[in-house]
Amino acid sequence: MSELIKRAITGLILVLLTIILTLKGGKLLSFFVFLISVIGLREFYNAIDNIYSSIRPIGYITCVLFFLNSLNYQIISLNFIMAFTIISLLIIFVLRENANLSDISITILSVFYIPFLFQHIIYLDGNIYIWIIFITAWGTDTFAYLAGNLFGKNKLCPDLSPNKTVEGSIGGILGSVLLTIIFSKYLNLFPLWKLIILSAVGAILAQLGDLTASKIKRIANIKDYGFIIPGHGGILDRFDSILFTAPFVYCFVKFFIL
Repeated sequence: MSELIKRAITGLILVLLTIILTLKGGKLLSFFVFLISVIGLREFYNAIDNIYSSIRPIGYITCVLFFLNSLNYQIISLNFIMAFTIISLLIIFVLRENANLSDISITILSVFYIPFLFQHIIYLDGNIYIWIIFITAWGTDTFAYLAGNLFGKNKLCPDLSPNKTVEGSIGGILGSVLLTIIFSKYLNLFPLWKLIILSAVGAILAQLGDLTASKIKRIANIKDYGFIIPGHGGILDRFDSILFTAPFVYCFVKFFIL
């Protein structure tokens, strides 16, 4: 089986799984986000192991706290999670003889970068606009890939991702806007001009999320974060764009649409 066919089949299964979990919502969606957060965090720690000594237990405990927050935010608040993470790491910094600020900083970054950003998917649970997170992220990836293969000539960021082109990037943005327009027309969502802005900016952020993951991989000198998703790599290889689109879509919908 060719790599392209394997990638397409796995991608289709992943999309169907995401649709089912999003439609179900509730605890099932919360557990899914918790699962990809833990796996993504592990991939991140494995990637940077040769550079930084992250304090993994605090990161994993924070994932559990985010999961509990998604089940009942009144018991475990976001403020509590942030306070627990920072205070715990500073206590370790004081008590552990070989701990340094780099270890603390990279652990804090990992918590904010992965479980915290993923958590915004849950914040839109039950809201029709949750679909925009996936439409902008994966729509951008798909159309950028197609446009890049068909029209790509000018490299976008050759040092970070040699295969990405300016033409592909523009195609990704246009594809995201097109899919959002179709989605909004089908479900009669308005105002359309706000959704166009949402999808266009979301597409740009999706690509920045992709490039961020690529830069970390370049620093860590690895090709993929993992192999859990055949043809795609690890969780962070497939969900890197969603890390950036989820919080943006949530904030945009909350402040400008609802």
